[in-house]
Amino acid sequence: MFKKLVGFDPNTTNVRTEFIAGLTTFLTMCYILAVNPEVLGTTGMDKGAVFTATALVSAVGTLLLAFIAKIPFAQAPAMGLNAFFAFTLCQAMGFTWQAALTAVFAEGIIFIILTLLNIREKIVDCIPLNLRYAISVGLGLFIAFIGLKNGNIVVSDPSTFIKLGSFTHISIVAIVGILLSSILMKLHVKGALFISILACTVIGIPLGVTTLPKDFSIISMPHSLAPTFLKFDFKALLNWNMLIIVLLMVFMDMFDTIGTLVGASAQAGLMDKDGKVPHMKEALLSDAIATTMAGMVGSSPISTYIESSAGMAEGGRSGLTSVVTGVLFLFALFFSSLFLIVPSAAITGALVSVGVLMMGSVRHIELDDFGEAMPAFITIIMMPMTYSIAEGISLGLLSYTVINLFTGNFRRVNITLYVLSILFVIRYIID
Repeated sequence: MFKKLVGFDPNTTNVRTEFIAGLTTFLTMCYILAVNPEVLGTTGMDKGAVFTATALVSAVGTLLLAFIAKIPFAQAPAMGLNAFFAFTLCQAMGFTWQAALTAVFAEGIIFIILTLLNIREKIVDCIPLNLRYAISVGLGLFIAFIGLKNGNIVVSDPSTFIKLGSFTHISIVAIVGILLSSILMKLHVKGALFISILACTVIGIPLGVTTLPKDFSIISMPHSLAPTFLKFDFKALLNWNMLIIVLLMVFMDMFDTIGTLVGASAQAGLMDKDGKVPHMKEALLSDAIATTMAGMVGSSPISTYIESSAGMAEGGRSGLTSVVTGVLFLFALFFSSLFLIVPSAAITGALVSVGVLMMGSVRHIELDDFGEAMPAFITIIMMPMTYSIAEGISLGLLSYTVINLFTGNFRRVNITLYVLSILFVIRYIID
């Protein structure tokens, strides 16, 4: 029954492994439950409603992946897109949050149409195999960089852009996490990343890194969605700038999701012999439906999370992993105080460990051919440097097209990639 519902195969995995994987994925991405209300709250949105919306759409999106696509991924509001929603769309451009939610809803509808017409899947298929492995490596660097940043091991610097952070309680917890997860992974301990997260959360209590609120209550009732539910402003779509914004959000969300699906699948060995991700169309449809729902209930756009790799590193290989993660997001509605005490420094070890595992795909990249090597390198380096999965993929594909076109290898590039490259150029000119 499990195999038919969520693709669970007892010959390749077991329930305990899938449960630990789902729990680990949840713990590495549950920070979004704290971050998203804070970010969107700057626009005037009710934080309690945003918290409920965030948990709800994360649960629904992840469960859709489980039952429709049957793959071990999870979805939640994308970090880059929530910042774009709040700081660019609302604060910099002056649109109301109601108009921004309308843009999210419109983006979701466009996504559904593109997916049903197989256009999004064609975009995935146009990515050269070499770049698919490069995406995996780039994601590894990106997710490790996020972990190091969250643990204050690296910090921003006005002269050098980035430098080694000061030795603080936060960095101590993060360093312990890296060492502990490494030791447990080396010893092949099941649930290594989960144990590391749990241990670091406990260690963080006496150090003041894990904060226990004075009014701490394990069980709490969900906040009402009323302040943000169906609060649309469709007149905003008549604004030319808003139409451009919707298309830009479509672009950003599409390549965030594609990058995660391709990269994490390559690392976990889920791609088939032709380098394709199984059930890609179903996965993209799940994303589209969840994003549409996000606009309805009061959240920024949804994307498949790179933190899914943490659960896959624990052995998650089927939709059962996603079921566990999705159900935990539903539980979070009632146990928000408990889940939110996990500090970001406690997940540093898990994220860096996943980054190491994803680097393994570099062995498959063809580096002898510069027409393949340079686009792969650009894809890898630009993800962490631009702090964007979408930018890394866009620049990698664009460079692949240009280099091969001007070196007489234009037949390597299919028509879909030519069209995408033109759109990339137009997007960068407009942006």
